[in-house]
Parts: sequence; structure tokens; C-alpha cells
Amino acid sequence: MKLYLDPGHGGSDAGAHGNGMNEKTFNLDVARKIRSILTSHYPDAHVRMSRSDDTTKSLTERTDEANDWGADYFLSIHANSFNGSADGYEDYIHSSLTDSSTTAAHQNTMHENLLKVNQLQDRGTKKSNFHVLRESTMPALLTENGFIDNPEDAALMKDSAWRQTVAQGHVNGLAAIFNLKQTKKTKTFYKIIAGSFRSQSNAKKRADHLKSNGLEAYIAAVTISGETWHRVQAGAFAKWQNAEKYLQVVKANDVSDAYIIKETS
Repeated sequence: MKLYLDPGHGGSDAGAHGNGMNEKTFNLDVARKIRSILTSHYPDAHVRMSRSDDTTKSLTERTDEANDWGADYFLSIHANSFNGSADGYEDYIHSSLTDSSTTAAHQNTMHENLLKVNQLQDRGTKKSNFHVLRESTMPALLTENGFIDNPEDAALMKDSAWRQTVAQGHVNGLAAIFNLKQTKKTKTFYKIIAGSFRSQSNAKKRADHLKSNGLEAYIAAVTISGETWHRVQAGAFAKWQNAEKYLQVVKANDVSDAYIIKETS
């Protein structure tokens, strides 16, 4: 699978901005994380990025490059903005395509996999006449990963761990579409869980408490015995000793029920 990965905007084009962030920087970080996951774990995935740093590049240059390379899929990473009141996730294919097209089927797969992990409101699958969707000769999707000018979305978007999760959501969709197989190499991580809640609002209170004390925190939904729980993660480490040290830091901030879980990926 040849993926042309396009972090939107860049260089002199900052894109949207809000809550202390520029869209071009957010897009690039998510795209780099997608590339890293694919190149590290999926030997049949070949990735070319429209830009890998803060470079100005025209829309025509991007689609011409993807077309000339013979990419199998064009994936453009973006963040949204409105007036601070809108929030959520949406994605786009070209407006000329039918709902029964291959591109629409790919969109549905990507949309489903991203909503499983991104904790954002579902704004639906959409269509538009964006240049990168119109001029690319392969199936193409543009994802809008939250509203940068919305305080709640932006709080997630600023979190590197959340951006990693969103990158993984994109990869999960691509793997499903192109039947990509992971290498057998595994990595073990020790994650600090600072509480697990049935109520998402209670999980958010715990995460906000940690963040107010300068600690990392984000919420991940997990299903246990058919029931959804909202885990507050406060860090992940490759070594048990480092996880144990950080666990004591978390507990010292009035989170006595924090614990460590071991996960292999």
C-alpha cells in the first residue's frame, strides 16, 4: 500500500489557529505519528509525506506528487475551526462521488475507526470540492480532527498522548482498508491509570485535577465485561521502574487509587 500522507497547510500558511495552537503544527505532528506507526509496524505500507517539516507547498504540488508517485490512497490531515462554538470530528470525500463508491466505503471505515478512539463528537461523513480530493487520481480522504478554536477540543488536541491515539486511529482504518498485517515485534508499556469511572464526567474531573497540577492526563474508553469504563491515563513508560516512580508522583497529588497496568502492542 502506497500512502500519500498530507499534513495540511505549512510554512507561510498556518491554517486555523486558536487556544495557543496553529493548525499547521498540529497537522504535522499527527501525520508524523501516523508515518512512524506505519513504517515501524506495517512492512507493506509505504509512506510519502507532502511535507515533513514546516514547509510551504501548494495544493497542486501535493496532488501532482501523489499522482506521479501512483499512490493508492491520499490522506490529508487537518483541524477545524468556526467561531469557538462548534466541536467534533468530521471527514470529507469529493462531492462528485456516490455513497456506493469505493472512496465512500473507505471513508466509512476510517470514520468508524477514528470515532472509536478520538473522544470527539461525531459530526458525520461529508463531501466537498476541496482541491486535494478533486485533483487526486486515487481514493482520497480529508480528516478534520477537532476544532482548534473550541476550548474542550483544544484541550485534547494539545495532549501528545491524545495525538498519538488519533494517529493510531488513522492507522487502524488504513490497516482495515488495505488488509495490512503488523510485524510480530511487540512492545510492552506500563501505563499509569489514575482512576477508572463509569461516568465520563467523573473521569473528566479527575483528568482536569491532574492537569491543574501539571501532570499529563487523558481519557480512554474501555469495555470490561460488556460495560464501558472511562480510564484516566497519566503516563506510559517502557520500564517498570520509571512507571513506579511516576505512580508515586500521581498518588502524591491526591490520587490514592492510581495503579499500573501492563500492555503489549
